[in-house]
Amino acid sequence: MKSNTKNAKGSGTIRKRSDGRWEARYTTGIDSKTGKQIQKSVYGKTQKEVRQKLTEVTAEIDSGTYLEQTKDTVGEWLDTWLKTYALYSVKSYTYDAYERSCNIHIKPALGRIRLSALTAPQIQQFYNSLITEKKLSPKTVKNIHGVLHRALGQAVKLGMLRSNPTNVCDLPKAHRKEIKPMEQAEITKFLQAIQGTKYGLVYQITLFTGLREGEVLGLTWDCIDFQHNAIYINKQLQKTKKVGGTYCLAPTKNSRNRTILTAPSVMALLRKQKSQQAQMRLLAGEAWNNSWDLVFTNELGGHLCHCTVYKKFKAIVRELGMPEERFHDLRHSFAVASIESGDDIKTVQSNLGHATASFTLDVYGHVTQKMRQQSADRMEEFIQKVSG
Repeated sequence: MKSNTKNAKGSGTIRKRSDGRWEARYTTGIDSKTGKQIQKSVYGKTQKEVRQKLTEVTAEIDSGTYLEQTKDTVGEWLDTWLKTYALYSVKSYTYDAYERSCNIHIKPALGRIRLSALTAPQIQQFYNSLITEKKLSPKTVKNIHGVLHRALGQAVKLGMLRSNPTNVCDLPKAHRKEIKPMEQAEITKFLQAIQGTKYGLVYQITLFTGLREGEVLGLTWDCIDFQHNAIYINKQLQKTKKVGGTYCLAPTKNSRNRTILTAPSVMALLRKQKSQQAQMRLLAGEAWNNSWDLVFTNELGGHLCHCTVYKKFKAIVRELGMPEERFHDLRHSFAVASIESGDDIKTVQSNLGHATASFTLDVYGHVTQKMRQQSADRMEEFIQKVSG
């Protein structure tokens, strides 16, 4: 069958193929090795459709905005991005989370789409389905979006995409979980209940310093300054998210190291822990192995497990009639107590290791509101006194 060929506007030619489709061929440049023209094609069902595509692509070539169409699918690019870029730029724990998001959520839904053909509406439908069909929380969807956004952002940097389609997608609004710090009476009950228990000192140190769970379990003795009542926070105990994952000492959240000046009572608790650990070491004998020099260990010097410490905590608060309390609420209780005691927000932010004081204000705004109201009440009392 004779092909129907016609010169197009601008460079390139259009012809009708034997399979009934129309094809437009255009030149993108010269191969430096062979000296021959580099030719590409666009296809369509009609001559008009192909002519339009050819006009657009030749205009891009003339303006210098043309991008070579990659043959990679979204799934293939995600695999490349994970192994080539993400693996060496984030913590191992974060990498495992990225990999899980790609394998469990993104690739099954979008993986077969050609990277260059991926559109914002397709991504938006994917995000919506995570909420409506998979019943994931807005926070989890935001995390998945963060992975896809970063992977596609790298593709833009490499010239594989002109723009990042995730930029124009809408994310479900995440509602911050209400914090549930313990009231003073509840703290007293809690402290009485944990006296002499296996992880009692872990809970007390957490409550009186505001450390994150991984930070308190990853404390090492070289970071305890008894002379100056200070604790240096520069790492956390972390477990990889892979099945059968291993524990490691990783950088702190946001990689922000900090020094906390603590109350003398906290140092007394740490001295007590040091004494108890020395007794455990004597009992363990040659089986003792605390190679990381951890402050909190099991009977043989090994690290404690997050899940075990957490389950014991939950059992205690349930018995006290506070089943909603989470381990992380010990940190919240410290922060609220600090603010109500008169600490300024910048000091609280520094002790907690938050990135900004505005974030601390956002989390604990209700506490500062209460303090402002108390200030107004005191002023009213003063006004009534002086007004006679």
